[in-house]
Amino acid sequence: MTQHQIITDEVQAWVGRRFDPITYEIDPSGVRLFARTMGYTDPIFYDREEAQRRGYRDIVAPFGYLGAPVYNPAARPANPLRLPELPLKRRLNGGTVMEYFAEVCAGDVLTATTSIEDIYERPGRTGPMAFIVLKTEFRDSEGRLVATQQTTLIRY
Repeated sequence: MTQHQIITDEVQAWVGRRFDPITYEIDPSGVRLFARTMGYTDPIFYDREEAQRRGYRDIVAPFGYLGAPVYNPAARPANPLRLPELPLKRRLNGGTVMEYFAEVCAGDVLTATTSIEDIYERPGRTGPMAFIVLKTEFRDSEGRLVATQQTTLIRY
C-alpha cells in the first residue's frame, strides 16, 4: 500500500505562525479546585496565610495549573489559534511538556502566546500520521517568562 504525503508545502508554511496572545488569570478558587482535583494536600495550595508564612506571595498554583483564560466576547482575537486542515479525522494528544521559570500564585495574570514549532508526518499502522508541535510561552504582567508548554498533537 502506497501512502501519499499529507504535509504539503502549504501546510508546512504554518510552521512559525504565532497566534494572538490570550490572558490567563490565576484565581484562588481555580487554584484550590485544581489542587483538590489533583489530590494535593499541602496547605500552600489552599491557605493564603500558610503560603505567605512559608515565603510565597499568595496561594501557590500547583504544577500544571497556569490559570483560566479570560473570556471577553467583545474582544475576540483577530488571529485565534487555528490549525491547518488535514485529510485526517482522528486526533490524539501526543504529550505535553511544561517548564517553569518562576512561581505562579493566586492573583497573577499571565499572557500566553502560542506558535507552531513543527509539523511533520510519519507512517502509522492505519496510514499516515501528522504531528503538530505547539509551543506556548506564559509571561507575567512585567513580561517575564514564567513557563513554557510544548504540546504535540497527532492526527491520523
